[in-house]
Amino acid sequence: MRTGTNRLVAAARATLWWLDSVVGGQDYQRYVAHLRRRHPDRPVPTEREYWRERHAHAESNPGGRCC
Repeated sequence: MRTGTNRLVAAARATLWWLDSVVGGQDYQRYVAHLRRRHPDRPVPTEREYWRERHAHAESNPGGRCC
């Protein structure tokens, strides 16, 4: 019984991780890691600033969207 429960929990965690990555839940953390690794001299924006800039960029460059 415990093995079945462990598998169910693992499947639920994997599904939640996948959904989080699809909606961009880890994008800010990845961006901060990229800045620190590749551009250590640049200031790191707050998470609010990051999302504001990202949405502004998406609105001004609608290239790959369907609508």
